[in-house]
Amino acid sequence: MRVSLIKNKIILLAVLLGQTLCLAQNQNDIIKPTRTEVIVPIRKTSFNNNGECKERKQGGNPRKVAGYFAFDGSMDGNRQVDPQIAVGGGYILHGTNSGLIIYDKKGNFIEGVSQSCFNKGIDPKLFFDPHNKVFGFDLWNPWDDEKKKPVNISISETSDPTGAWNTYPVPAPNGYDGGGNGYSKKWIGYSFPGGTEKTFVMKMEEVITGKPATVYHFSGSLGHPVNNQDNIDDLYFFELTNTEFIIKRVVTSEDGSPVCELVGKKPHGLQHVDWPPQSPQKNTDQLTSSGDRNPKNLVFQNGDIWFSQTVNVEGRAGVQWHQVKTDGTIVQTGLISSKTSNYIQTTIAVNKKNDVLVGFQETNENMYISPRLAFRKAKDPKGTLRDIVSLGEGKGFTDGVSWGDYSGTIIDGDNLKDLWTIQSITDKEGKGDTVIVKVPF
Repeated sequence: MRVSLIKNKIILLAVLLGQTLCLAQNQNDIIKPTRTEVIVPIRKTSFNNNGECKERKQGGNPRKVAGYFAFDGSMDGNRQVDPQIAVGGGYILHGTNSGLIIYDKKGNFIEGVSQSCFNKGIDPKLFFDPHNKVFGFDLWNPWDDEKKKPVNISISETSDPTGAWNTYPVPAPNGYDGGGNGYSKKWIGYSFPGGTEKTFVMKMEEVITGKPATVYHFSGSLGHPVNNQDNIDDLYFFELTNTEFIIKRVVTSEDGSPVCELVGKKPHGLQHVDWPPQSPQKNTDQLTSSGDRNPKNLVFQNGDIWFSQTVNVEGRAGVQWHQVKTDGTIVQTGLISSKTSNYIQTTIAVNKKNDVLVGFQETNENMYISPRLAFRKAKDPKGTLRDIVSLGEGKGFTDGVSWGDYSGTIIDGDNLKDLWTIQSITDKEGKGDTVIVKVPF
């Protein structure tokens, strides 16, 4: 009886301190990795492996769009172009399902390669880590001959993406597409659907230097990893359910290994949380995918977590965005919706001043899929964005439901002020071209 009383007091104290422990299999334990393995990297001394990788040259054409600096990204996309960018070191790294391209900040093409140069795969999610000043991305490869379905985690050795890279093929044999990555000053994390071990983390210091790196596997999913722009070691994970925000973080134990703590679990009370319906397009009955109720990227900035999502708003797709404390309390929420149009495929970026950029696309019965953005400054009234900005108008309809999984919106890792977005736009054949836009703050 006395042991139970002491145990309950310890748990209550942890709650009061905001350090509530994760519940692992209904026991009051910190979640520890289920196993570890050491992965030897595939090292390339340069982005194009000293010219061995076939060049992929696309994009450029710097110009002004709606008063903002813009240039073209990939122009060979199919319906699932999956565009992403990362900005830092004076460069822009751009990825799609067809390959990776480097531009300078003036929109000039530098280098480009296909995914095969980085051990193959699809759906790259890109980031620039401003703490360690390196680029990173993942590629999920379901076609490898060994049937290990590796998640290829690639990290540049410096802030110059044209230089050396290390790729860690982490086996995920029961996994499938739909994972996401995140980083902190100390850790890089990846969560994916499928199998029993759905989350792993690695130490940044190992993967940057190209050492054989220890991979720490966790049972189940810890949630979607968060891009931690604050200068701290902890790596946060976020889960959205129909009723709750669940926030966990990976911290470093005394022996240097990662452990998980539950830091927030709270009802969100959101009115709009249902999955978005498919959206109409001009001149066709073919509906298109609107995106995901779950956030595709999350940002940890100034102690809070920020994300956007696509939701059902009175039968049409709308974009919703949030600022959330680590205990799950909502600081502010905003909504982009219309009774006559559909807003789809959203991502978010936040700078060190808490200025916000939300990227997305618009489509309806009288228009094709077209790129959009909206932003707010930190001083603006809570829950509000300024007027929607058109980044171009689509020219054709897609011939299938699929329309990629991501847009990309990101902070400038060099000054932590400017924000960038890449959005898809349909060409005359209904395929996905891309436009990259900078919004200075």
